[in-house]
Amino acid sequence: MKYIGVDFGDARVGIASTDLGGCIASAVGIIKVKGLNDAVEKVAQKVKELGGEAIVVGLPKTSFGTDEYRVDRTKRFAEQLETASGLPIYFCDERFSTSEALIYLSEGGVYGSKRKKVLDAVAAQIILQSYLDSLRR
Repeated sequence: MKYIGVDFGDARVGIASTDLGGCIASAVGIIKVKGLNDAVEKVAQKVKELGGEAIVVGLPKTSFGTDEYRVDRTKRFAEQLETASGLPIYFCDERFSTSEALIYLSEGGVYGSKRKKVLDAVAAQIILQSYLDSLRR
């Protein structure tokens, strides 16, 4: 199964994809969006282009594991994306995914404007790989 990972944000949405076997996640890129409806439309189109069969959306939790204020908005986005794409949506705790992405990029020597261009995509990759790893446990 080919999964598409999504790191939802108000201005940018990070996108990741698995290989055809659904084992390894790779960053694809970011989509610049303006509002919830624009995000749903653009992400649904990208999922279709990538041949996705299921979508994994990062669910923002606090470091204590409780729902962050953005959880409701993310769930609304996911519900609308499920309708628009016709694909099943799965959630994955995205705690620390951006922090991990920052560390990963820093270790790779990626800074400044280059980092901003890929940060959300790398966070989506981390979210998606975490979900894939949880399936194997």
